[in-house]
Amino acid sequence: MNETTQLPLLRERFFRRERRTAQAARRFTAEALAGWGLAQTSRADDVLLCVSELVTNALLHGVPPGRQLRLFLRYDVSALVVEVHDSGGGVPHIVRDGDEGGRGLLLVAALSDRWGVRERELGKAVWCEFVVP
Repeated sequence: MNETTQLPLLRERFFRRERRTAQAARRFTAEALAGWGLAQTSRADDVLLCVSELVTNALLHGVPPGRQLRLFLRYDVSALVVEVHDSGGGVPHIVRDGDEGGRGLLLVAALSDRWGVRERELGKAVWCEFVVP
């Protein structure tokens, strides 16, 4: 029996709460996609936009001053999962008609195949998943 088990590919990085973090997170993700051979796929731009939205939301609403966020990427050949962990309270939700601003999760819901929020001991993880063709 010579079966090979393919382990998921993982990348993670902590980012400070600062203005250029969303751009740095997007660059980090682009490098991971390139390393995994996914940079030219039809979903690459969607992934990068969702990373920007999730990181920006965490910076605005979930990362207290002096804390960091964690960007976690997992690719297992059939799907790519993006998770943004923060230590803030509250549960993110999609903004309804009439609300000012805050359309980021609406974009994430439209562009990804699935998304959600998972509570952690301290804070939460907001994630989205992309099926990779």
